[in-house]
Amino acid sequence: MQSPGTWHWIVFGATLGALLALDLFVHRAGRHTTRRSAIVWSVIWVSAGLAFSAFIFATMGVKAGEEYLAAYVIEKSLSTDNLFLFFIIFQSLKVPENNQHKVLSWGIFGALVFRLIFIFAGVAALERWEWVTWIFAGLLMWAAYRSLREDPTQKRQSDFVRWLSARLPITGDARPKTFFIEHDGKRVATPLLLAVVAVELSDIAFAIDSVPAALAVTRQKFVVYSSNAFAILGLRALYLVLASTLKRMTYLHYGLAFVLAFAAVKIVISKWVEISPVISVGIIVVAIGLSVWLSLRRRRRNERSGRPRGDRHPQPA
Repeated sequence: MQSPGTWHWIVFGATLGALLALDLFVHRAGRHTTRRSAIVWSVIWVSAGLAFSAFIFATMGVKAGEEYLAAYVIEKSLSTDNLFLFFIIFQSLKVPENNQHKVLSWGIFGALVFRLIFIFAGVAALERWEWVTWIFAGLLMWAAYRSLREDPTQKRQSDFVRWLSARLPITGDARPKTFFIEHDGKRVATPLLLAVVAVELSDIAFAIDSVPAALAVTRQKFVVYSSNAFAILGLRALYLVLASTLKRMTYLHYGLAFVLAFAAVKIVISKWVEISPVISVGIIVVAIGLSVWLSLRRRRRNERSGRPRGDRHPQPA
């Protein structure tokens, strides 16, 4: 596998900057985005991520390209957990749809910055201390256990929102598009600021899970960060596509728990047994695909039986 040169980072930075500028321009001034438009943009972002994989294959070799795709699929899968939390934050704070794009933009920028910090720090730690592998594996197994036990579709309010609401003077009006307003002669924060802070804190929390998972595939900083960045780019469009269906994915957290546990095992045994990136991609796709299929199947059964979509258990007679 060829190591990346300075020009690889320049090409990546220019491409990422151009795509971010395009995203901001298209969604400027709170323009309303339809679900159909969000689907189109989701396809565009996935296509951009796959196109960059072709660049990796052509300039760094097949192994690097496969590692990029594996890390991309892992990040894309785990980002679904972010979407659950975004949904809960917006519902808790009653943030109008035309204000959500601003919060999501800050969330994307924050995720790109935090992933960069965590990836470089994580690789440096792994290169210096091999025992850090066990810490990363432990973090991943704990995240898997947490995902297994906590169904995000059943949460009604974000813990971040509750904690911040008790510590920040905020107005109950979620309609302002600014972070601060004058209220009764005092400068107070709006729910929009609260939503941004909650999203940024969630970015840090999810980076702790997703970065070790990506490092289970490869320790090549360029491959890990570029794959993470392209997976994150489409978060806003993906949220708009899935916002109405997120609460119906009652089994998705089991698939995410499996992905995290698989990454934990992979990072531990990599010294003795190498699981190829292609096999990793297949395992992850099957796990997430199966959990989505089972969720949709349960939803159809609930609809036929006349039970509300969100119910997990039959109501007592």
